[in-house]
Amino acid sequence: MDGFEYITYEDWGRRFFEVAVTEERVASAFGAIAGDQFEMGPMGQGPGRIARVTAKVKIREPQATRSLGETISFAIRIPLDIQLIVDLRLEKYRFTVDGEVALRAVARGGEGLLLILDVAKPRPSDISVHVSSKSIRGEVVRIIGGVDAEIRRFIAAHVSDQIDAPEAKKAQVIHVAEMIDEAWTGI
Repeated sequence: MDGFEYITYEDWGRRFFEVAVTEERVASAFGAIAGDQFEMGPMGQGPGRIARVTAKVKIREPQATRSLGETISFAIRIPLDIQLIVDLRLEKYRFTVDGEVALRAVARGGEGLLLILDVAKPRPSDISVHVSSKSIRGEVVRIIGGVDAEIRRFIAAHVSDQIDAPEAKKAQVIHVAEMIDEAWTGI
């Protein structure tokens, strides 16, 4: 046919991935999966589980940065705002936390013409938090109770559960052949 510049199947496939799997699409997909907020607790903490910890987590707009190399990979950052209460039964301490979940994902091709976004589960070290209290007693409770580490651990576990959820698994796989079948109108 005249008027077209031909390329190899390999080049076409690579270009397809680069056009189909963009930073905006990946960030949007993570925003849809993550939702906009969730609550944790109350959870027993400390010796004898005397402290009760409750958190309200607000999820802000995810950001994705794409790296083109042998694979197409993404560094995803999900900012969080957390209102945390540590109830020691005699007194309640309120903390304001801002943090971020760092995720890694790779776009892969699968048999049956699948486009798969393979997401690695976060470790507590992939969660960064900045905790502040309005009182000196609160800061002492935060330090002695290891509040920062507990927040990272709980958020990593929650995000891992979200990645494993059936609706998230479904969103990570795009059946390209089915989409072509639906769109093909013939000649």
